[in-house]
Amino acid sequence: MARFGRLVTAMVTPFNDKLEIDYEKTERLIDHLVATGSEGLVISGTTGESPTLSRAEKLDLFKHVVAYAKGKCLIIAGTGSNDTASSVEFTQAVQSIGVDAVMVVAPYYSRPSQEGLYGHFKTLAEASRLPVMLYNVPGRTAVNMTAETTLRLAQLPNVVCIKEASGNLSQMAKIIEHAPDGFELYSGDDSLTLPILAIGGVGIVSVASHVIGEQMTQMMDSFFHGDLKGAASLHRKLMPVFEGLFAYPSPGPTKVALEKLGIDVGGVRLPLAPLNEQEKAFVHSLLV
Repeated sequence: MARFGRLVTAMVTPFNDKLEIDYEKTERLIDHLVATGSEGLVISGTTGESPTLSRAEKLDLFKHVVAYAKGKCLIIAGTGSNDTASSVEFTQAVQSIGVDAVMVVAPYYSRPSQEGLYGHFKTLAEASRLPVMLYNVPGRTAVNMTAETTLRLAQLPNVVCIKEASGNLSQMAKIIEHAPDGFELYSGDDSLTLPILAIGGVGIVSVASHVIGEQMTQMMDSFFHGDLKGAASLHRKLMPVFEGLFAYPSPGPTKVALEKLGIDVGGVRLPLAPLNEQEKAFVHSLLV
């Protein structure tokens, strides 16, 4: 089904020279992403530098993206944090803006138990009327949400999918095998897109789609049309880009790659640092 489309881009947040959100650049970026195959956008996720955006900035960004892009693509707002109460309050504040769903990351730094994870997501889902995309990314949060916990949450009516970035195909297979009808699993790692499709995933929440969206769409179309050899060949050819965009802290490489393609999205906010010339040259080499 792919509720939010097969190709969803975790969008970078464009900044001006003062590292303020640049809304004209945001519109140009959205046009580029939609034109190259993105059916949905995650706004203010990790790739959007959400830890450095204030609450007011996030709300203004959501409002602007909805006003500009509603009807062009589906819009998913990143509203999670490691504080359940503030996540609930923020998600409720976002409901009236007109986004299509929220993405909620597993609580980072706190390292809750599985029961704590379940309680966090359950509390948030029950306080919201929006569809919820769970986000499991233990490499960033220091906690893995098990298949069993995900499946418990999948029973909640508005918990509709998960962005799975654990890298654990066995865990993902268990989720897909036992999930209720309508609950979907998206890959959270570009490099695992095809393997996850092969075990029953529906699509990818992507970073690489900023620069190779058309090729990723072609790869997935090949897979779903039964051309497995063609899909595998494309996936192998795209692997250097999948991996190279994470050779340095994300989204620095992606912003440099977009600039190389003529799409200015500005720099990154501290604690992320700009890429040096050698690092930029490496990123540029990925696009040849």
